[in-house]
Amino acid sequence: MKQPFALSPIKRVAIIGLGLIGGSLGMALTQGRIVEEVIGFDQDEEALSLALSTQTVHRVERNMAEAVQNADLVIMATPVCTYPSIVAAIKTSLRPGTIVTDVGSTKSWVMDQMKRLLPEGIAFVGGHPMAGSEKKGIRGADRYLLENAVYVLTPDRDTVPEAIDAVKAIMCAVGARVLKLSPLEHDQMVAVVSHLPHMVAVALVETLSEVAKSYTQAPMLAAGGFRDTTRVAAGDPRMWVDIAKTNREPLLHTIGLFRRALDRLESEIGGCSSDGTDQVASLQNTLSHARDVRLAIPGKAKGVLPGIHEVVVTVPDKPGVIGNMARILGEAGINIADIEILRVRERDGGTIRIGFYEAEEADRAVEVLAASAVIVKRL
Repeated sequence: MKQPFALSPIKRVAIIGLGLIGGSLGMALTQGRIVEEVIGFDQDEEALSLALSTQTVHRVERNMAEAVQNADLVIMATPVCTYPSIVAAIKTSLRPGTIVTDVGSTKSWVMDQMKRLLPEGIAFVGGHPMAGSEKKGIRGADRYLLENAVYVLTPDRDTVPEAIDAVKAIMCAVGARVLKLSPLEHDQMVAVVSHLPHMVAVALVETLSEVAKSYTQAPMLAAGGFRDTTRVAAGDPRMWVDIAKTNREPLLHTIGLFRRALDRLESEIGGCSSDGTDQVASLQNTLSHARDVRLAIPGKAKGVLPGIHEVVVTVPDKPGVIGNMARILGEAGINIADIEILRVRERDGGTIRIGFYEAEEADRAVEVLAASAVIVKRL
């Protein structure tokens, strides 16, 4: 265990990497006036320029070591395999009592590296925000990206308790909900809910590519469910190679579980002949079980939050329709937790999903909107 040391109040934060997560954290800290100063470092000049023009940071530095000088908290928001080189570049500039944290999606490997590489007197707290966006880089950054998202912290027995509390306070201040897990628990869980889905999406796209050799029009049919299911396969290959390298064992174990489930489906489908009643029943049971498990997953909740209570409204395609609904609900004292346009037909109408934190709010929303002649139903 590292030697005891005194932590300073977090007033100055340095963010290494101004991409989607680093940029979003910077916006929340700066625009929300949570800390006195946020300093940003990135190797991309455009990212630095945008960071200043969008009030993502108070100032930028083009030298990593200078960026972290006198910082109370350093956030590494780059691919996990870059961490050793980052620590090598900044370790002599970190003053005693500094807290270092990260946003990487694997934790056991990271915790081991930080114990080995960080100097005495520096506290490390592993972190992983369970949030993302279709848009990448600082252009996709959003001050409210982490609002109500689960932010996992992964302390171990050597982590300084005061450092955990300090990082938790900062992440709660930006609107996240902090969940503490051991590094191993985190890695095993995200292997299932995040890493495996990406690899499955990659396999699906590779399968489509193979089929397209014989049926060239197949990609044209890949809309709707296929496109949505494989969306994550468009992620940054470098980042996902890092994830595979640093969370290899949990990911391989999870792929093995998936393979067995797929083998079972293959067997059940293969037995679905006209007289194969046993296998038909088995397939139906598997499909029913999967449906029940899927329906139990909280709808549109970020990370592993409790479910948001939802209603769906059908509205005409007219300017101001969303604002009008927000006004109706606001005047009734009903707070919207989340809103999403589900489907739309231009110059006709569409459906919108509205989420609420409490079931009672969702029930009241149905009553209030229906009273205003809005077509609405409770999910």
